[in-house]
Amino acid sequence: MAEVGARARGFLRNRWLVFVAAMWMQSCAGVGYLFGSLSPVIKASLGYNQRQLAGIGVAKDLGDSVGFLAGTLCAALPLWAALLVGAAQNLVGYGWVWLAVTGRVTEPPLWAMCILIFIGNNGETYFNTAALVSCVQNFPKNRGPIVGILKGFAGLSGAILTQIYAMIHSPDHAALIFMVAVGPTMVVIALMFLIRPVGGHRQVRPSDGTSFTFVYSVCLLLAAYLMGVMLLEDLVDLSHSVIVLLTIILIFLVLLPVVIPVVLSFFSDNDESVYELLLPSPRKEEASASTSSEEQHEVILSEVEDEKPKDIDLLPASERQKRIAELQAKLFQAAAVGAVRVKRRKGPRRGEDFTLMQALIKADFWLLFFSLLLGSGSGLTVIDNLGQMSQSLGYDETHIFVSMISIWNFLGRIGGGYFSEIIVKDYAYPRAVALATAQVVMAIGHFTFAMAWPGAMYIGTLLVGLGYGAHWAIVPAAASELFGVKNFGALYNFLTVANPAGSLVFSGIIASGIYDYEAEKQAQQHHNKTLLAMPGRLLNIVSNAAPPLKCDGAICFFLSSLIMSGFCVIAVILSLILVYRTRIVYTSLYGKPHT
Repeated sequence: MAEVGARARGFLRNRWLVFVAAMWMQSCAGVGYLFGSLSPVIKASLGYNQRQLAGIGVAKDLGDSVGFLAGTLCAALPLWAALLVGAAQNLVGYGWVWLAVTGRVTEPPLWAMCILIFIGNNGETYFNTAALVSCVQNFPKNRGPIVGILKGFAGLSGAILTQIYAMIHSPDHAALIFMVAVGPTMVVIALMFLIRPVGGHRQVRPSDGTSFTFVYSVCLLLAAYLMGVMLLEDLVDLSHSVIVLLTIILIFLVLLPVVIPVVLSFFSDNDESVYELLLPSPRKEEASASTSSEEQHEVILSEVEDEKPKDIDLLPASERQKRIAELQAKLFQAAAVGAVRVKRRKGPRRGEDFTLMQALIKADFWLLFFSLLLGSGSGLTVIDNLGQMSQSLGYDETHIFVSMISIWNFLGRIGGGYFSEIIVKDYAYPRAVALATAQVVMAIGHFTFAMAWPGAMYIGTLLVGLGYGAHWAIVPAAASELFGVKNFGALYNFLTVANPAGSLVFSGIIASGIYDYEAEKQAQQHHNKTLLAMPGRLLNIVSNAAPPLKCDGAICFFLSSLIMSGFCVIAVILSLILVYRTRIVYTSLYGKPHT
């Protein structure tokens, strides 16, 4: 009995349980991806036009991207307290929106709706920050897979929540807003005491590789299952009992990774996890000496960078190290006799640790920022307007496309990280090559939307979803490689501002302005036909009963989609410029390319 109690305590402190709990939380944290399903309800209930709705979408994007307060609270408070703040914001923000849409409170003005959406969606930043902080600390040697899987589940959450909503089978479309307000809040409160650092660096096991493979397999199975279910529901009129069964299977797949901590805690030998405790830890004196040595080495390397031939980085690794060592020895000797005065650098070089202010004066940082702004901003415009895009092309059910883009977004994040890693490690080529490839895919997707061919909604959603998701696996890794990891939090938070900035211009001004123009033109044509066909005494009644502006046909998003495609082409050019400028950095980081 004592052994069972000890194993149960070990289970609660198992780092894999923390990771699985974080996956569960992330699977309902990406509520922003449901905006395409929420926006038609908000627009119809409150009588907004497309420009007003786009303003609410920008507020949603700002709430999703401005995570400075969440980062500060996660550092100053216990993680459970920060999660509680995020859950409260989600409940209050989206809960009040639900009350307004259903008429239970007085309709708030537009600026108040923007604030409510901002507050509700900002809760997501607390969930993301707490999940990443706890799991990165528990898995310090597996940060890449950890971040990719957690961000992937956040992207998949829209499809998961949509399927759960289909099971509820409510005729009231506003019930989806209620579920977004209450569902994630309940999940976060249930899990908030599990998501915490548990000394995971002391729980390294030889079986960790197998565990990660199992998690990746579950992720791919979950994405494939969701895609099959969504297509089945779209093509076949399923009964409610079948939808309930499909949703239960979905929940089972989401819960399946808990097998890993259960097996490790109750059915395996705990002794295999302690081998890391036997590794010697560096003493304080050794650490101090090492730091001093690094500083001295850094001074000489600064001079080596000035004196070495430009083609030395293209040599084989062994020959390059030999040539640099010879040059460094000559510099040491010259410095000793006073022939050369060794000077310290005034700032870091690419590949070393930058502060935010140091990065802001570098052209490479701004190339990465504007490439992200044009690429992800155009993708976010599609996500925010999916409801209106599908309705304009005659689709009654918009949820299928919201779910599909969540799945493709998930696979884009997983695939973008995987393939960019191959480019970097196997070919020592800049990671921005993968970014340019993703932007080419998005340009084709936007062009497909503009042409409105049969099935264009399905193909465009696939291409834009994959490309958009890949941005968020590639850009953070590229930023850490070019500007270091010491101040990565500040750098990453600044880069994420590109998302709402792009959405503000592309969705809030371009797409919504063109949509409203076409809708007004169609409404005027309809009004003129009504004048000819209707007696004069009924005109006032018709005018008072006029519905909110709505655009029908491919023309609604034709021009805006072509503009988005053009912006993605510009983003490709910026990414290729970044590739050209950073080739030597990646060659020095990862060695000579394999041929």
